[in-house]
Amino acid sequence: MAIIVQLVQGLQSLAAHLTNPANIAQILSTVAIGIAVILILTQIAQRINVDKNAPPEVPYWIPYLGSAISFSLNPVKFYEDNRKKYGDVYTYTMVGRKFTVCLGTEGSNFVFNSKLADVSAEESYKPLTTPVFGKGVVYDCPNHQLMEQKKFVKWGMSNDAFRAYVPDIEEETKSYFKRWNNKDGGREDLFKAMGELIINTASRTLMGPEIRGLMDESVAQLYHDLDDGFQPINMFFEWLPLPSYFRRDSAHKKMRETFMKVIEERRANNITDKTDMLQSLMNQTYKDGTPFTDVDACHLMIALLMAGQHTSSTTACWALLFLAQQPDLVKDLLAEQKDVLGSLDAPLNFDDLKNMPLLDNVVRETLRLRPPIIMILRRVMRPIAFPGTNYVIPKGHELAASPIATQVDERYYKNANHFDPRRWESIVEEESGESVDYGFGKIAGGGARNPSLPFGAGRHRCIGESFAYVQLKTVISTFLRMYEISLTEKGMPGCDYTKMFVQPTLPVEVNYKPRK
Repeated sequence: MAIIVQLVQGLQSLAAHLTNPANIAQILSTVAIGIAVILILTQIAQRINVDKNAPPEVPYWIPYLGSAISFSLNPVKFYEDNRKKYGDVYTYTMVGRKFTVCLGTEGSNFVFNSKLADVSAEESYKPLTTPVFGKGVVYDCPNHQLMEQKKFVKWGMSNDAFRAYVPDIEEETKSYFKRWNNKDGGREDLFKAMGELIINTASRTLMGPEIRGLMDESVAQLYHDLDDGFQPINMFFEWLPLPSYFRRDSAHKKMRETFMKVIEERRANNITDKTDMLQSLMNQTYKDGTPFTDVDACHLMIALLMAGQHTSSTTACWALLFLAQQPDLVKDLLAEQKDVLGSLDAPLNFDDLKNMPLLDNVVRETLRLRPPIIMILRRVMRPIAFPGTNYVIPKGHELAASPIATQVDERYYKNANHFDPRRWESIVEEESGESVDYGFGKIAGGGARNPSLPFGAGRHRCIGESFAYVQLKTVISTFLRMYEISLTEKGMPGCDYTKMFVQPTLPVEVNYKPRK
């Protein structure tokens, strides 16, 4: 009992000491001095620990955080400002990690075409993707297996498949926008609409009829919970006890069970005539004889659903926002459709979409100005020299390419921040070099030197690029047939760089009016 009394008395004494005005001033003064000492020591440490062969490093004041705050506010400005000071190759610290960014066409080629022994995408992305996608797929497996997984899904990206997809995407788009049913027009949330529409079209074309039929409110909530666990914080703090992490893990399990139920029903009923992605994944084996299990198939289906959702929905949203600013360009797009199809009432089809260069360039220009991803990473596995310099990038650094930093660089594009689809009429993209087949089809090895690389390059180039163009062109064309669109009094929204994918600052409402 005496011990408890003494403890209480001690706490009371401490409280009285801390609340004394004179002592408070002394405490605050001590804290301020301590912070100043830490900042000074941080600056001294940066100057002492300089590797003469390493790229120049962006100085910072706050230990551990480094440049995280200035980077997250506006990554494009951060890259451009520091490029002017240090050149195309430099290092910055962010949340305890060293990032060496390589800008320009040579920088992109260096990152995307470095040898597997030197850099690893798996080591960079595994903490982010594995809890969402699941084990055994994408970055949670050896690179050679990922290349085979790309081959497993490549059949769903063929021209024959696209010919079947276009009518389905057109129908989904018309059906979705019937809810915008005010005959006099109105105001709606474009970002929300594109997000829901893209997941509907992707599930119908790639996932199969059962999965499309399950895209109700319950599955939409599962997707939302998975998406909340797919944020930049996951890359730095993998297993924090956050509610969003718990919801993510629960949603992953339920989503896997949803796909597994469809697989089990197909096997039980001996259904083999489906032509969707799931059916293909149910019957795959790796070259070395390792089975690609039904659980693997479920996980890869989740990856396909998640990976293409944000990239396409944000791009569709940005494209329509840009078009809302240029009604004359919309008229030209409709005229192009009429010239190719004969009538704006004629159904869209894949072969005719290929003959609409202005539409294609609208998508290309949107991806140039607003690529979904700020930086593409590779973990340095052993010291690697940057060609033409004395720089040696140390093991453990994150090697970063930034498509957007190069795509809005005036060195490569005149009036780079202006939306001008017609610029592509006179641009010949570089695809020189030998074609390389990484296991899922040949791609041009020299393409990594293009200044515009929204889908990446090399062995990790996005396999869904062609599908994305088909999906986006069909959605945009159908929407423009249905509605006139204009911006609200708020004007063009800014960019939200705090998310995993660069999206417009919410909310994104637009004015619409049914087209006569």
